[in-house]
Amino acid sequence: MPALRGLRLRNICHFATSIAAVALVFASVVLTCSQPAHALPAFARKYGLRCSACHESWPMLNYFGQKFKDNGYQLMNDRDAPIWQNPGYWPVTFRMTPIWHRVSTGKVLVDTYSAGGTSPSGVAIQRVTSSGFDLSGLDFHTGGTLEKNFSFYLLPSSDPTASFHFETVMARLDNLFGSSWLNVKLGKFELDNLLSEKRILTLTGNGGIYQLYHFTPVNDGNIFGQMGDNQLGVEVMGHSWNDRTRYSAALLSSNDGSVQLPDGANSYSAFFAASQAFDAGRLGVQRIGAYAFVGEAPTTWLTTGGGTTILPGSGIGNKSFSREGFVGQFYFGQHVDLQVVTQHGEDNAWFGQGYGDFIGGTVTGNNTTGTVLPAGSRNPTWNGVLLEPHYVYSPQLIFIGRFETIRMSQQANGAGYAGVGGPSASNLGNISTYTVGYRYNPFMTSRAGFAWHNEYNWLHQDGTGPTLGLNSANINTSELLLGFDFDF
Repeated sequence: MPALRGLRLRNICHFATSIAAVALVFASVVLTCSQPAHALPAFARKYGLRCSACHESWPMLNYFGQKFKDNGYQLMNDRDAPIWQNPGYWPVTFRMTPIWHRVSTGKVLVDTYSAGGTSPSGVAIQRVTSSGFDLSGLDFHTGGTLEKNFSFYLLPSSDPTASFHFETVMARLDNLFGSSWLNVKLGKFELDNLLSEKRILTLTGNGGIYQLYHFTPVNDGNIFGQMGDNQLGVEVMGHSWNDRTRYSAALLSSNDGSVQLPDGANSYSAFFAASQAFDAGRLGVQRIGAYAFVGEAPTTWLTTGGGTTILPGSGIGNKSFSREGFVGQFYFGQHVDLQVVTQHGEDNAWFGQGYGDFIGGTVTGNNTTGTVLPAGSRNPTWNGVLLEPHYVYSPQLIFIGRFETIRMSQQANGAGYAGVGGPSASNLGNISTYTVGYRYNPFMTSRAGFAWHNEYNWLHQDGTGPTLGLNSANINTSELLLGFDFDF
């Protein structure tokens, strides 16, 4: 019997060690970029509410939080106007995330050396892995009302080296003519995506963004259709009194949110979204909707200095692009929900051949005027879907999953293409990615929020790795992260 008890004890210790190891792995995904997220304890302080009143798990909004946001950060009561607040109230929140993370990237092209050699003798493909402690960037949120029905939001955000930029700068006129159907916003702001990337629950480099919102085909020069990036423009939006019916329409400069018109001074895009919610009884309130991001952007630039320097703001040769799809938010009782986004995307053939944004201001053959497309050039098109389920065990603990896949339906270089390299493989650039994780909030109060965050992401992309011989390699990356995500 003592031997049996000893065996059981060893088994229990082995099991506990395995669980700890899994927790560490599960907990360690890469935060290679900061994702600003709008979650303000300042709003909770103003109205005397807990953060869980507006958040399914901060920073993700619940139904009440979405309605509060749509109303211009107002509860539509006497406490909305700042004049009724304590003079010491200051609507400011800071957010930052110290982490441990591990990045593993497969099939990286590296130099090889001969025995005793001091210069490269060849190249090889190998996996590169690094790990260590790190920081995210800093988000400095301030927002609320300037007066009743005059709202604002300001978000200076930095990268981990404290290099700041303005992520959000907007003011909004709410309930014009006494109607919730007419609200006008001007500045730099997130597009009205029903599934918000700025309130995303994941933090890794590949899992901390929605791939559908940022996808561009291989060698495509269109950076202007980034649905996940905050854009500069004006938005008109409206909603019913109970927020079941919503619409928005935004006119944007085609410069991906960059200031001072660096690309084309006369190119514009538009984003449209609409959704309808309905009560499904015990299942909860379900919402379905659609969106369209359409516009045109420059493909070539004027030059100076004998064709060696591109003139900023001189973009010409505007060509079209589009992103459209359906969205859904489905609830299955109090604990389980599923977010769904689909997308069909298309870029003009000029973008597909690499014309468009110039990298670092450097002139290339695909940026200057006086060129023509190779025969057989086609509009690159693709289709994608995003599925994100959540299990909300309690307001303090949420389990997260996500699957995204994007498949090219037409390559820019198809059969009969007469340019360099010949036709592209039909699967070039296809993406599949999986993310799992959980967030545990020991507390969520009107003073501060704290989350113990654990996440794993795996991403696969076809044909975008380095080339040795005749075949291009596929890319596989895995990311592991654990950290403390807090704001105050």
